[in-house]
Amino acid sequence: MQIFRNTGLVLEGGGMRGVFTSGVLDAFMKHEVYFNYVVAVSAGACNGLSYMSRQPRRARISNIDMLAKYDYIGLRHLFTQGSIFDPELLYERFPNELVPFDYDTFFSSPAVFEMVATNCLTGQPEYLSEHSGNRQRLIDIVRASSSLPYFSSVVKVDGVPMLDGGIIDSIPVRRAVQMGFKRNVVIATRNRGYRNTGRDRKIPRFIYRDYPRLRVALSHRIEAYNEQLEMVERMEDEGSIVCIRPQKPMEVGRMEKDIKKLEALYEEGFRIGDEFCRSEFA
Repeated sequence: MQIFRNTGLVLEGGGMRGVFTSGVLDAFMKHEVYFNYVVAVSAGACNGLSYMSRQPRRARISNIDMLAKYDYIGLRHLFTQGSIFDPELLYERFPNELVPFDYDTFFSSPAVFEMVATNCLTGQPEYLSEHSGNRQRLIDIVRASSSLPYFSSVVKVDGVPMLDGGIIDSIPVRRAVQMGFKRNVVIATRNRGYRNTGRDRKIPRFIYRDYPRLRVALSHRIEAYNEQLEMVERMEDEGSIVCIRPQKPMEVGRMEKDIKKLEALYEEGFRIGDEFCRSEFA
């Protein structure tokens, strides 16, 4: 697929499997491949921010180097700060101090960058963007998009309670098409053929008791994800999308802390992204 102005970029989430995405995006930046429209969810939103601010290796440093140094995944963060991923470190110290985010470059970009979050009141996805220069709102959106149900507190954006966009729209390629981008590049974080073999279960009323529509969405989460995986493979076979995904068997979990595994997955992403750019733009 040749990249035109009407080609969109779709970034799946997947927790720490997102280091694959950060590798691919670093390869894109190496070749100065940028898209006019990007829609991302959860870990894809976190990695996508560094792509939109044109900061190569920033996401890798955040995901791997800083994990090794600060060990920011753990139940202690859930008990003390309401999230299993240390929110103070990730959303305050990282962008403002330790791995500074280039807000100026991000806000000056003419490209559209949407992040997916789940509206807890409606149980529906929200596609949020921030280009007015409001730094705190930008951080609130990416934090909401990445807030895993059960393992993170609800995050409010514009006063609306939000959680992880992957609850309802893990691979938002339909959104890209709705926005007028009929040709899309999808960066996935699972091998082709993967399906979640778990079972959906009705969520008890005492869980998220204030958000009944969210409980409904969570009760159909596995079914919705598997349907999206099938859609992506069908669109790939039809030629309407190119899907860049891991080729080696996936060994990295959503909350993976093994640095060697994370480094290997990042390097695989960079290699595949580099090969894609060389083949498309040679």
